[in-house]
Amino acid sequence: MNSDIMRVRILRALVCVLTIALLTTLVIKPKFDPSANGSASGSYTPGTYTGVANGFGGDVEVTLTIGDNGGISSVEITGANETPEVGGAAIPILKDSILEKQSADIDGVSGATITSTAVKSAASKALAQAGGSASAEGPSFTPGTYTGTAKGFGGDVEVTVTVSESTIDDIQVVGDHETENIGTFAVSMMPDRILEAQTTDVDAVAGATVTSKAILLALQDALTQAGCDLSTLPSKPAKDNVAKTDKTVDCDIVIVGAGGAGMTAAINATEQGKKVVVLEMMPYAGGNTTKATGGMNAAETHYQKEQGIDDSVETFIEDTMEGGHQMNNRDLVTVMAENSASAIDWLDSIGAPLPKVGFSGGATNARIHAPEDGSGVGAYLVTRFLNKMDDLGIEVMYETKATELISDNGTIVGVKAESDEFNYTINAKAVILATGGFGNNQDMIVKYRSDLKGTVSTSAPGAMGDGIVMAEEVGADLVDIDQIQLHPTVEQGTSMLITESVRGDGAILVNQEGKRFTNELLTRDVVSAAELEQTGGYAYIIFDQRLRDGLKAIEKYVSTGITVQGDSIEDLAEQIDVDPSVLAETMKTWNEAVANQNDAEFGRDTGMENDLSVGPFYAIKIAPGIHHTMGGVKIDTKCQVINTDGQVIPGLYAAGEVTGGVHGGNRIGGNAVADIVVFGQVASDSAVKYCDK
Repeated sequence: MNSDIMRVRILRALVCVLTIALLTTLVIKPKFDPSANGSASGSYTPGTYTGVANGFGGDVEVTLTIGDNGGISSVEITGANETPEVGGAAIPILKDSILEKQSADIDGVSGATITSTAVKSAASKALAQAGGSASAEGPSFTPGTYTGTAKGFGGDVEVTVTVSESTIDDIQVVGDHETENIGTFAVSMMPDRILEAQTTDVDAVAGATVTSKAILLALQDALTQAGCDLSTLPSKPAKDNVAKTDKTVDCDIVIVGAGGAGMTAAINATEQGKKVVVLEMMPYAGGNTTKATGGMNAAETHYQKEQGIDDSVETFIEDTMEGGHQMNNRDLVTVMAENSASAIDWLDSIGAPLPKVGFSGGATNARIHAPEDGSGVGAYLVTRFLNKMDDLGIEVMYETKATELISDNGTIVGVKAESDEFNYTINAKAVILATGGFGNNQDMIVKYRSDLKGTVSTSAPGAMGDGIVMAEEVGADLVDIDQIQLHPTVEQGTSMLITESVRGDGAILVNQEGKRFTNELLTRDVVSAAELEQTGGYAYIIFDQRLRDGLKAIEKYVSTGITVQGDSIEDLAEQIDVDPSVLAETMKTWNEAVANQNDAEFGRDTGMENDLSVGPFYAIKIAPGIHHTMGGVKIDTKCQVINTDGQVIPGLYAAGEVTGGVHGGNRIGGNAVADIVVFGQVASDSAVKYCDK
């Protein structure tokens, strides 16, 4: 009897233990709903899987670990090139969402759409590898035509896409406000890339990332309207690891770099009957010239004479020497000044007139020549150079990077170059280096000026100093290599340079206290130094509606969204958090100075034709940024490259920002364009004569 009771009690205890164990297992086991993530088999195969998609700044990689229960146990997301405060900040949120939903089908983070889409796409690809059905069947669309919009560099970008049930059939992009010859190239190039790949997971056009990403974002908007699950779009096509083909090209003159100096040289040499080949590492021409916004300095031009402006070559020389702290090579400065008027005539002859003459920092007289409508001189010239090159049939090999100069017993006889498909040997009688400076090469900046580490740069993406390095490898000497210019008016968020002409036409600079602190038209280095001494190391450039109406370049700043507008000075002051009464007093004092033509505060005596009294009023927050590398390859007055022994390197010429000596310790506004046009002509004239020997 007692034994029976004992057995019953033992059985009851076992039942309780088993019940508790079962309940504990049910409570502790992670919740995993296979139907939520589309797994056809009911769960994913345990293991670690990685997917990659194109984010805002580059590839985004998502690595998922699938546990023994078939659920997602861990998520790792790598997106080192995503904007830290936008895409970078979204990554941990997206990671938590994937873990919580056990799926790639998650909500994106507002304001970080491109990064969100990349994470979802990469996660979907990883899950597909794990045995899920995501991306297995490809995308599907509701046939029709759809339009999406996104914010580009200069304004809204609109993309209209036509789709069938399973394919993207046509893409039309409108980006009227994107930077000419940079963003506009992305507008023309991106549709073909997308149509070929049938996905938004394609590379941006180098140097036009913001516009490229806007196109992709607008397209994603349109495709979503078409009922597409963006994560089902194909992955970015892998580049074939096929051995490159060797190819030889023969010409009279090979020009390395299709910026302003290179294009000037190409046109000039071709017009003299030489066969010219131009190498350009970027997918488009222009280089730093596209970034030029002010104009071209020239003295004793027919435009100055027609407008009653008294100027001289001698004054131009002295202004340049003074601006460069007397470090300039006076012989080179003399060549630039003496040939500047004929360079203006040459521009007239190729359909690129610069008739608007005004003041700029460091100039005694009105000397800077700009387009009639006041638009940025760089994009204006690049467009007209390209048109002329097309007319002349000049070959430009885009996305082809020069890697070394070919030397035959000390004489330069060509260039080695490479593209995605070919390794080139370009044989030439003469080589002209026109590769630009190194303002976008942070390693070189730090090497020569460690104090500028991390400083924003206005330079074009191709300004990497390649020509300087190649020239050094064949013995070229360098000059003024540590002389790097800061430009005082750079909008820091976009690295957009505010043209010198804004100040030249009458704008002023004020600090956070609402007060002027310098003569705005002193040389760039002086104004930059003055800004850095102000509260926060920044300032505001202030102008009115009259100035805006007279200078087309300002429309770019407005459409980009970097301007602040106020109906009155007090209204503007409140928007930029400046004391309204102080700013109003500053403006009153300035307008009185203009009326009396006497700036008692800072001695400014140029750019005072009109006061700032016509509302609305505008402000742009600015600070210094790297703008020009004055140092580079040493040349003589014929643009022949000089070696470290002081001897000419036969067959090698250089022009533009790749060279040193012209600008000394500081370049005054308007001299960069004078440099590229004058010395582009001199280099090509010298190369032509060398070929004819």
